[in-house]
Amino acid sequence: MTSTPALIDIGDAKPPFYWGVDIGGTGIKIGLVDSGGGTVAYRRIPTRESEGPDAAVGRVAEVAAEIDRQLGIQTRVAAVGVGAPGPMDLQAGTLVQPPQLPSWWGYHLVDAIAQRFGRPVTFLNDANAAAYGEFWLGSGRADRSMVLLTLGTGVGGGLIVDGELVNGVNSFGSECGHLIVDPSPTARLCVWGGGRGQLEAYASASAVVQRTLQQLTRGQDSCLSGSMGGSDTELTAKRVWEAAIEGDQLALEIVDETAKWLGIGVTTIVHITDPGSVVLGGAMNFGGADCDVGRRFLKGVADEFQARTFDNVFEGTSIQFASLGGDAGYLGAAGYARHEHPRHD
Repeated sequence: MTSTPALIDIGDAKPPFYWGVDIGGTGIKIGLVDSGGGTVAYRRIPTRESEGPDAAVGRVAEVAAEIDRQLGIQTRVAAVGVGAPGPMDLQAGTLVQPPQLPSWWGYHLVDAIAQRFGRPVTFLNDANAAAYGEFWLGSGRADRSMVLLTLGTGVGGGLIVDGELVNGVNSFGSECGHLIVDPSPTARLCVWGGGRGQLEAYASASAVVQRTLQQLTRGQDSCLSGSMGGSDTELTAKRVWEAAIEGDQLALEIVDETAKWLGIGVTTIVHITDPGSVVLGGAMNFGGADCDVGRRFLKGVADEFQARTFDNVFEGTSIQFASLGGDAGYLGAAGYARHEHPRHD
């Protein structure tokens, strides 16, 4: 979701307020959210990774200060929630080695945000923040437990059990994309340099491209053949989706195969946590619920899950697409700050 989210009037908002900050490799989303989940103000600024983290945090604080002055809500802001890409050390408030932000490695993000905002700060993995957003306001809002799988360049995950996020002892909790789905010695490797046979190596947009190229080089007939050209960048998961809409057999096989691997991962997660609710988010949803191919993809995940689980577990588990799009991260960051620092104004 790249458009500005719907805003509520400050007069209709329910204080206290919470800042939600979603840090990405190219952009940072900043939202002022009220206690009911309504967005009062929103900005998106470039990350400018090469300028370093101090410059970015400074620009975030400047945006927040400008909005504070306009709305006069400084004293009614209870806390700040921040979501950022991992790996990270949540206890120390530090980014360890996020691949999208090399100049931020070892950066004490929580201290920097707290110093500039003068408010308590909650710190989350970006996928966990998105999961909490869907749990609080999106597709999981009626559930007590939920797992979110974000399908993009990689596969992220967020797991909520009885209202609490699973962050883990090593700040690695809910990393569902690194779940092992193929233990064979020839299993695929994770695109981010992770271990062999992980879900991310089979169900991410990068994996879709790699598996499609492999089939094309073997001579399988497809309208995608013209996308080869020796460069992975010429073929994208979006192009595979478009070919699937056109009825291309290879593209449909890739969609079905991706659903199968994702269904295997979903089965393992459900058998460990039994959340009752599985939500699929991220940019690679093959058109989502509004598209025949997206519905085929979702059914494929559910069919694989049904084939591998118990009847009562299948019947008691919903699998659906996420509903908040790109807003889930900043909303979840704000929502988790609200959860950790409740205040009754």
